Amino acid sequence: MAHSKSAAKRLRQSFKRRMFNRMRKSRIKTSENTLNEKIKAGDKAAVSEQLAKCYSELDKAAKVGAIHINKANRKKQRLAQRAAKMA
Repeated sequence: MAHSKSAAKRLRQSFKRRMFNRMRKSRIKTSENTLNEKIKAGDKAAVSEQLAKCYSELDKAAKVGAIHINKANRKKQRLAQRAAKMA
């Protein structure tokens, strides 16, 4: 338990940030799983549309600091390679 008002506020802020970051990371994983399903189905149009959504989620998470920018770029590169193999 916090011993001062400022420590209590820091706990509240860190909890809120942790929940937002968890939500962002969960969105990334969900969009990646959806992309993998569409790759298995073999629908090129749906894959390109979902790939754009994955890029957007990764860029948003990197912009606010939920994940590192290099990790976002690495994931985007691997997703693009996986989508290209489908063709």
